[in-house]
Amino acid sequence: MTPEARDTAAPPGFVTAAGHPVRWRLLSELARGDLAVHELTALLGQPQNLVSYHLGKLRRAELVTTRRSSADARDMYYSLDLARCGDLLSGTGSALHPGLRLAPPTAAASPAGRVLFLCTGNSSRSQMAEALLRHRTAGSVQAFSAGSKPKPVHPYAVSVMAERGIDLSRATPKHLDQFSGQRFDRVITLCDRVKEICPEFPGHPRPVHWSIPDPAADPGSPPAFQRVADDLARRVGFLLHTLADRSEKAS
Repeated sequence: MTPEARDTAAPPGFVTAAGHPVRWRLLSELARGDLAVHELTALLGQPQNLVSYHLGKLRRAELVTTRRSSADARDMYYSLDLARCGDLLSGTGSALHPGLRLAPPTAAASPAGRVLFLCTGNSSRSQMAEALLRHRTAGSVQAFSAGSKPKPVHPYAVSVMAERGIDLSRATPKHLDQFSGQRFDRVITLCDRVKEICPEFPGHPRPVHWSIPDPAADPGSPPAFQRVADDLARRVGFLLHTLADRSEKAS
């Protein structure tokens, strides 16, 4: 690129999308978990029309995605695409200087803690998330799952996990009351309905929400379970870094 062309080049897409203070706050909040507009409005202390405007900008930049709530169709959950953010940040650095290209994230070092995953039936999503987290950390993170209305573990959940080398055949559903009063480092709701009734746990003021559709509700169930497993694997991968960072700060 010639000096003249460099002088007139537009800023990288991530800089343009994330550079506004409101959009940066939105990205920061969504980095923790999925949130509805009214929750983002309360967290930022900004009017809804302003928050919606900036969310639209982030959607057009493909930094966030949306999914209509299965608990209340009037609500729309916003999710941050952390993997795309990583790709764009890497490109942003190298656009300024090749020495600033970000290296791909390495595996999280020695994560620890206690994590509880919650959904309605504890038959697929939360069981899969629990198994993935335990598998990825070789048990260094104590992972648990439960539901508000437990039902038998779905056979497709078992088969999809088996394809990933994880045995769910002996998993059993549990009611969330079983964990009442216990302390966790993270409580993560995977179902929009259970999010609305999630109880409080000691020392955990704000549960994290991952708005993930129930794969059993999809008529073409096997592919739906695959998509959910892929989504959970991505999210668990980023969760490991959060847990590792917390462990380092606590040590």
